Amino acid sequence: MDWFYAIIYGIVEGITEFLPVSSTGHLIVAGNLMGVPWPKEIKDTFEVVIQGGAILAVLVFYWRDFVQQARVIGHDQPTQRLWLGVVVACIPALILGVLFADAIKANLFRPSVVAWALIVGGVLMWVIESRKAPPVIHSLKGIGVGRAFLIGAAQCLALLWPGFSRSASSILGGMIMGLDRPTATQFSFYLGIPTLGGAALIDFIQSRALLAQIGLLNVVLGAAVSFVVAYLAIGWLLRFVSHNSFKGFAVYRVVVGVLILLLVASGRLANGGL
Repeated sequence: MDWFYAIIYGIVEGITEFLPVSSTGHLIVAGNLMGVPWPKEIKDTFEVVIQGGAILAVLVFYWRDFVQQARVIGHDQPTQRLWLGVVVACIPALILGVLFADAIKANLFRPSVVAWALIVGGVLMWVIESRKAPPVIHSLKGIGVGRAFLIGAAQCLALLWPGFSRSASSILGGMIMGLDRPTATQFSFYLGIPTLGGAALIDFIQSRALLAQIGLLNVVLGAAVSFVVAYLAIGWLLRFVSHNSFKGFAVYRVVVGVLILLLVASGRLANGGL
């Protein structure tokens, strides 16, 4: 059954990684509901490593942009500021990850924690979308290093509170900083490349022997499924945010959060560490 779990994990990761609904939260709950028999260390590592497939989807989706930026970055200051902003935005998550990641995994990766993160994030999303202030930034090159750093700081909420969603925190942070929805969403994609890609690569290198217990081919399978599904999800989300608000996602988060709490209360969903 390991191959089946790998496929389901890959589908869930691919759909939810870039949508503002928390991939970590959905993976935790999906693994719990399926009764995946893997040890906690393997599940945690597998969930991080298959994020590499979703990040590869970003690289493929934007490959023309990246090639063009690589050609001009040596002399084009707006492109230099964009990527300097991406690097600077990763610093808060890097620091907090080193200090608290292990403690958070050990103590907060529980369905009830995820549920409340979904609910609170959904309410916050609705409030931000209801603001009257119009966006002032309509392109990636207009973000600037200062705004990028603050968006990176907002992204840390997802690290500290499993289930809040890295995508949601960075997109909402961008919108608070004056970015329009498509620009905030695209910057969230860019920001995920070093943030998630680095974590996936480090976990894979450090835990190859651990992952071998379920078969490295199953790891590749999960990442491959994640890549395909994430590529489709990226295109869909960009089209969606061009014409719609995030209020639908806000409602979804609250509904799913309440459903998880009800499942935990009824005993149908275990609430212990996974």
